[in-house]
Amino acid sequence: MTEIGSTRMKHFSTGIFTELNEKKEEMEKKGKKLYNLFVGTPDFPPAPHIMEAVQKSAASPEAYKYSLKDLPELLDAVVDYYKERFDVTVTPDMITGVHGSQEGIGHLCMALCDPGDLVLLPNPGYPIFEAGAYLAQTEQYFYPLLEENHFLPVLSDIPEDVAKRAKLMIVSYPYNPVCKVAPDSFYDELIAFAKKYDIFVIHDNAYSDIIYDGRVGGSFLKHKGALEIGAEFFSLSKSFNVTGARVSFMIGRKDAIDAMKLLRSQIDFGTFIPVQRGAIAALRGPKDYVKEQCQKYQERRDALCGGFRSIGWDVPDSEGTMFVWAPIPEKYKTSREFVMDMVEKAGVLCTPGDAFGSLGEGYVRFALVLPPEELKEAVKAVKESGILN
Repeated sequence: MTEIGSTRMKHFSTGIFTELNEKKEEMEKKGKKLYNLFVGTPDFPPAPHIMEAVQKSAASPEAYKYSLKDLPELLDAVVDYYKERFDVTVTPDMITGVHGSQEGIGHLCMALCDPGDLVLLPNPGYPIFEAGAYLAQTEQYFYPLLEENHFLPVLSDIPEDVAKRAKLMIVSYPYNPVCKVAPDSFYDELIAFAKKYDIFVIHDNAYSDIIYDGRVGGSFLKHKGALEIGAEFFSLSKSFNVTGARVSFMIGRKDAIDAMKLLRSQIDFGTFIPVQRGAIAALRGPKDYVKEQCQKYQERRDALCGGFRSIGWDVPDSEGTMFVWAPIPEKYKTSREFVMDMVEKAGVLCTPGDAFGSLGEGYVRFALVLPPEELKEAVKAVKESGILN
């Protein structure tokens, strides 16, 4: 029988992720102490009031029917949250729920672009940005994010013929994987650029509550003119530790939201009611623990980045996100070579930067998913392994 599988799927590969998981299992069988800083899933629990709301709703037989759409109470909660948290005024018809920002961004270009449209994407880039654009059969132009530019795009460097053809641009700050925050001036420049060339801007705002050193996370939509030219994905996953619930929102200009709603009406029957009830509880409930959790992430960042610097590895402090972006030691030719050597000799797992695009080469990403004490142990293991010598 002929082998089944579409040609388009040959574009994708499990690659390094499968390889690292196999290496992890191999090390475990050998009894090696491992520090898994590879996958970015929060190890903090959801707040009790969120879990109670899910449990209470799940006890009702009515909750198991198709929801078909976002609950009005949920949309109202998002409206109020955006006003309270970000000082941004939106209306319910400017919001749609998605099954996590990953799913939303994966379908984004199908909803907003035609085949052949040009999309501007970051390099390094979170993989779903490129995957969604590819599956929608768009043309992609990758704008570079370089350390000397604070990992911000230099908009004036985008060729004018490219800017004139572009229909959509994706940006994200605080940005995973490069762990940088954008100043207000960047957003003002971005909005002017988008208006000049008639480009729709999507801002992925997954980490507004995990931001360090006194910075305050905000919303792209607060900047003057943003709602005229763009939309934002806002996720509950990392702020409220509900990654498995898959609950996020696309918020912004109504025609973009309508297009996303129409697409999703063809492929989905809505978010499970108990998940929506949990989201309402998160948005309406107490939030002091969100700030306390951010402080705990900062303590982890300090333990890892400061620890590495203390042993001679010049790793800059992450400005935001639950990750650290580190340049590899000079003696290594590739990030994958370094990652494999580090797990073999030190038992520390992280992600090679080239998993995020060609300009990720030369870097690795660590997830801050262990307490400070264990991160200090990981630093010690790296030191004793001799890989930095």
